[in-house]
Formats: sequence, structure tokens, C-alpha cells
Amino acid sequence: MAREDIVQKWLDIVEQDMKVAELTHNNGYWLYAAFLCHQALEKVIKAYWTATRDDDPPYTHSHAKLLEGCGLIGELSEDRLSFIAMMIPMFIEARYPSYKEKVGASLNEHTSAHILETTKELIQWIKEKLSASSKL
Repeated sequence: MAREDIVQKWLDIVEQDMKVAELTHNNGYWLYAAFLCHQALEKVIKAYWTATRDDDPPYTHSHAKLLEGCGLIGELSEDRLSFIAMMIPMFIEARYPSYKEKVGASLNEHTSAHILETTKELIQWIKEKLSASSKL
């Protein structure tokens, strides 16, 4: 598969994840909305990586590791770096129920809305960077 196609596939999944994140947020499933935002951020960073580097992104869920690897970490504001750190526990796949309960208890409608909006802003920022610096 051509790199352009891989980038587009990542971006298509980002859009799907964000649509479902909004639906889950609107229905009060804040933990799952946050999880989908985590996933969307991971995928948009991997799209950027694929478009700007010659190698494939690593198999990791760490936004910081991915951002560092593709050179974007140093361009993030302190607020965005704090947001990236806040998103670490939102990766809940295959976690024990007690972990999900603990993370879920830290979320509410307000924090979920903040996560959604900040994720949208970061996705847009990364997409703009992608357009400006793509090797494709």
C-alpha cells in the first residue's frame, strides 16, 4: 500500500473515532469518549509520522513517544503538553474493571467536553502541520 494511502487510512479512522467519541460523550459515556479521543490523537500522530518519515511509526500508544519521534513534541505549548500527559490513563483497552472505575470517576460532562474540544484542536493542528511538511 502506498504511503499516501496509509496516511489517508489513518485520517479516515481519526474521523470515525471522533464521530463516535462525540456520540458517546453526548450519551454520558465519558470514559469511552476519552478513550476514543486518545485513539484519535494516536492515529493522527501516526498519520503525520507516516507522511513525514521514511519508516513506520512504532507500535505504541504513547502520544509523547510518537510526538517525540516525529519531531512535534518541541512545538507543543505547555498547555498541550499537559493535555497529552492527562490523556495517558485514558488508554483503557484491556484494563481491569477497577482501573476503568477509577479513571471513569475522574471524568464528568465538563472534563469530557474539554477532552473532546482539545482533541479536536490538536487534530486540526497536526493536520495543518501534515499539510505543510508532508514528504508525500
